[in-house]
Amino acid sequence: MSQKYFYLLFVMVNLGGFALIGIDKAKAERRRRRIPERNFFLLGLCGGAIGVYLGMRLFRHKTKHWQFVYGIPFLILLNLGVLYFLLWR
Repeated sequence: MSQKYFYLLFVMVNLGGFALIGIDKAKAERRRRRIPERNFFLLGLCGGAIGVYLGMRLFRHKTKHWQFVYGIPFLILLNLGVLYFLLWR
């Protein structure tokens, strides 16, 4: 698989993470059924941590939960390490 497809997949997963945070924020404001937190971490583990982090900051959502404050940046580092290993080894 070429690098172009890895980048495309990476961008798509991050857009999904960003959107998921926005959807959860909207549901929280309307007191609707929420998206389980483990889904954000699973998406972050699959490469979407940057999108989740940017969504957290832009939507001001999940920014007081220590699991997100420390866990998502850790997953960003993990994602970047895996990306580096896969593309430039």
